[in-house]
Amino acid sequence: MATQAPVRAGRTGRTGSADRTDPAPEHSCSIQRTLEVVGDRWTLLILRDLFRGVRRFGQLQEDLAIARNLLSDRLSRLVDAGIVERVPYQDRPVRHDYVLTGRGRDLSPSLLALMRWGDRWCTDGEPPTVLVHAACGTALEQVTRCRKCDELVTPAQIRSRPGRP
Repeated sequence: MATQAPVRAGRTGRTGSADRTDPAPEHSCSIQRTLEVVGDRWTLLILRDLFRGVRRFGQLQEDLAIARNLLSDRLSRLVDAGIVERVPYQDRPVRHDYVLTGRGRDLSPSLLALMRWGDRWCTDGEPPTVLVHAACGTALEQVTRCRKCDELVTPAQIRSRPGRP
């Protein structure tokens, strides 16, 4: 694979000059690809409600106070991406439940991480949201653990590379 020259970052400091240089990625960025699918405010809020068990268009619209056309568009995109499935529950008129697929359920850790970040940095004095195990009531924690050595891994200890896990 040919190497590419470093690319100047788009971010600028107070003086207007670029304040860092980033090497060009040698493989496509998974974060960028993911954000292209789920990276807008409404999509993330729809996913949040679906994880909470809301399944009906009308309930999503009411809970989110979102325009019908926006909700319809975002749900269609999620269906097209294989994240949500439309499941008919009524024939006349035809109505659907919106249900997370396996691909959609796999977004749970990402949404939990966003929630925890918001609880830490965007609280305005509000208490954090505590997630508990429904069966026993114990507070949950989200960790990154190495599959081989079973150690907890910090962000500074993580590297990326192309390929399969």
